[in-house]
Amino acid sequence: MSVRELVILGTASQVPTRHRNHNGYLLRWDGEGILFDPGEGTQRQMLRAGVAAHDLNRICVTHFHGDHSLGLAGVIQRINLDRVPHEVTAHYPRSGQRFFDRLRYATAYRETVTLTEAPVDTDGALARTPGYTLDARRLSHPVESYGYRLTEPDGRRMLPDRLAAHGIKGPDVGRIQREGVLNGVPLDEVSEVRRGQRFAFVMDTRLCDGVHALAEGCDLLVIESTFLDEDEALAVEHGHLTAGQAARAARDAGVRHLVLTHFSQRYSEPEEFERQARAAGYEGELTVARDLLRVPVPKRR
Repeated sequence: MSVRELVILGTASQVPTRHRNHNGYLLRWDGEGILFDPGEGTQRQMLRAGVAAHDLNRICVTHFHGDHSLGLAGVIQRINLDRVPHEVTAHYPRSGQRFFDRLRYATAYRETVTLTEAPVDTDGALARTPGYTLDARRLSHPVESYGYRLTEPDGRRMLPDRLAAHGIKGPDVGRIQREGVLNGVPLDEVSEVRRGQRFAFVMDTRLCDGVHALAEGCDLLVIESTFLDEDEALAVEHGHLTAGQAARAARDAGVRHLVLTHFSQRYSEPEEFERQARAAGYEGELTVARDLLRVPVPKRR
């Protein structure tokens, strides 16, 4: 049975708190697992969340600030210790290659797993699989940073009433799906487009074109909201978003489920992030992230 969900491993920004670990997010997408921004402590958070090294197929790092990448050393060593039987691919800004190298080889260990490095240096597609296309978009932060977007190919939904009207049943249903036409009846006549699902991951950034492109039409958007709106000047200075900015971007992009995360340690009331997001006009499903929470990708409309 396919599972599509986000497992939140950590939600703090630069400084962790007693209740918030540094960043870490696992997207389960059918049979694959994509780990985003493994900050310090991610390996232990995986244990607490029931996530195994064998669950990881890709690691995507937005940028090389410590709260988004210091956990790489432990995660990479763990997939080797556990002898993960499949290839694991790592995406990260090419400009940070020296940081990736230092983290990958931070200490001595035995390499047993094929870890493929696939750095990012431009907007566009990073990988195409039968289940999704993974794209990257440049963001606006003091160091080079990229957000990631996963798009499922559109499919088709068969319409039973139209199939029946044309007398198409049994093996012929599969045949028309494969061949596109059956006895003069085109596939479009008995089916409709089933829109592929979309997920995006947007971390440290000011508002920019990349934010809007990544968020457009997403079923599930994970986005940083480091600051509350009254601290917008700090957000701009340090290359971050406020709750209201993130929510307006999601509203304008037609996001179905918005997940706010990456909170500054200066705030003790997470409910205020939700209040400000709603005040900004976002009306879809909204989650203020907390460690170890699981968020399902919304069901198809």
